[in-house]
Amino acid sequence: MSVLRTDRLVLRDWRASDLDPWAAMNADPVVRAYFPGVLTREQSAASVARFQTDLERRGWGWWAVEVAATGEFVGFAGLDPVDDGMPFGGVEAGWRLARPAWGHGYATEAARTVVSYAFGSLGLAEVLAVTAGGNLRSRAVMERLGMTRDPADDFDDPEFPEGPLRRSVVYRIRAGDHRPGGRWARARRGG
Repeated sequence: MSVLRTDRLVLRDWRASDLDPWAAMNADPVVRAYFPGVLTREQSAASVARFQTDLERRGWGWWAVEVAATGEFVGFAGLDPVDDGMPFGGVEAGWRLARPAWGHGYATEAARTVVSYAFGSLGLAEVLAVTAGGNLRSRAVMERLGMTRDPADDFDDPEFPEGPLRRSVVYRIRAGDHRPGGRWARARRGG
């Protein structure tokens, strides 16, 4: 199994101790604002089991994210093949953090790490990310990663009911366009 590390985060296997904070995250309507609803504890437990099975089977997937300095579980980030029935294929990068972890740059840091892993270790040609059109926080992370959006790729997610959350946007980045530090680091280096 792969464990990914950044200066501040550890992306790792799931532990039994992660279930309580994961279930609390998924029961938070603010965290789940761009999903059809909150999840029960049982649904959260089932997702942890799926995530860990995928990590064991493939060696990559949705990792638990903890703060390295404290060991605190703060959410998840990773990669997953796009679900069948979507109007596109590929491997998607994603992330979700508990509200207290918002605003610290953790989502961008974790996402940058999984995209680097996708290109460096998995040898993927492209990584994409999908979110509800109104999810400006996630879209900002995608843009900080250097991902770009073509409005022609926008679609109505068949897994969402009719309503404002159904319209989704797709961002992409190709291996040749990826810089591990992202746009922010390029700007700091003067480029």
